[in-house]
Amino acid sequence: MDSPVKPRTRWQVLGPGLLVAATGVGAGDLIAAAVAGQRYGLAVLWVVVVGAGCKWVLNEGIARWQLATGQSVIAGWAERLPAWVSWYFGGYLGVWSFVIAGALGSSCGVAAKTLWPNSPLSIGGWTVVHAILGFGLVRWGRYGIFEKIMQGLIAVMFAVVIVCGASLVSNFPDFIRGLVIPTVPPGGLWFIFGLMGGVGGSVTLLCYGYWLDEKKWRGTGRIPEVRRDLVGAYALTGLFGLAMIVIAAGAKPVDASGTALVIALGEQLGTILGPIGRTSFLVGFWCAVFSSLLGVWQGVPYLFADWWDCRGKQVKREGIKLTETTAYRGFLLFLAGPPLILQFWGKPLLLVVIYAVVGAFFMPFLAATLLVLNNRSEWVGSMRNSRWSNLGLAISLVLFLLLFCSEIGRMIFT
Repeated sequence: MDSPVKPRTRWQVLGPGLLVAATGVGAGDLIAAAVAGQRYGLAVLWVVVVGAGCKWVLNEGIARWQLATGQSVIAGWAERLPAWVSWYFGGYLGVWSFVIAGALGSSCGVAAKTLWPNSPLSIGGWTVVHAILGFGLVRWGRYGIFEKIMQGLIAVMFAVVIVCGASLVSNFPDFIRGLVIPTVPPGGLWFIFGLMGGVGGSVTLLCYGYWLDEKKWRGTGRIPEVRRDLVGAYALTGLFGLAMIVIAAGAKPVDASGTALVIALGEQLGTILGPIGRTSFLVGFWCAVFSSLLGVWQGVPYLFADWWDCRGKQVKREGIKLTETTAYRGFLLFLAGPPLILQFWGKPLLLVVIYAVVGAFFMPFLAATLLVLNNRSEWVGSMRNSRWSNLGLAISLVLFLLLFCSEIGRMIFT
């Protein structure tokens, strides 16, 4: 039976969506948007809009499946689809988590050391501090505490970056043109697909269903509320990406790569907007990467615990609270490990190659499975895909397949 929908404030309505927005905007998205602005200026703003729209379509499909069936998409894969679907996801989740956990920890270390250059801790030391802090907040903190911390980080990161971006818009007609007229700069086609795929995260889309459950948003009566929630989430995600492109296009940082490019952006903003502008931007950068780390630490163990409980088409136990399982707590510990390990040994090349191949396949995989799951009336009843949903998922499938092909091509020919 559908749960009754109580009146809510706007802030309450945006709760789970805000977590998705904050978790999906990590260091990789910041860097991709900064590179886009540095190389191509405002001409690629439209890519962020398309990417955010595709992620909305995918996450709406994930949420609608859960609200219609009472089970997660991961459980649906295990029970309804061939066994390889669930096993692929489990393998990918392990590789993705190891690489991303290491990257997030390192990015937090860089951001903290840049903010406090005179601190006795090195980048590696700050990385360890953030890994342990994230572990402690998730392991011993309640969901409500996690949500409040994330809301604070979100408020700062979005306000700072969007204000900095707005202050650097010098040519409004060019901004509107880049936003509404699709333009592909010479030699930028495959980069555009990569930027589109990076907007709003990948695996972390699946966390939304578990945060809905924590908020007790259940039943098909919640679907309009969830759709509004996701519109708010991806509107913020899109604004953040647009602001980063505008900042990079306006500040024109020195040629750099990785997190060094974001740091260079901060230095340029110091020249243009003064010390307050530099410090504010770097605070926003730290909030972005730490909120992403905290969201991954809290949300991704749900995915593993759920997968572990459903593996091999086993019948999922009823009434189980995933956060209290050994699988959840063990995977949280696993996430905290890579930032510590990679400080000493770096990323194994084979792991990076596997991550690139199976990771590029995940988004078209997700779109394809939602086309299957949500088009069966015997599974989702009246909540099956509309024509518009199918069109959106089909467009997402094609775009992310092109991204997958570009990643494979890049690996072969470079």
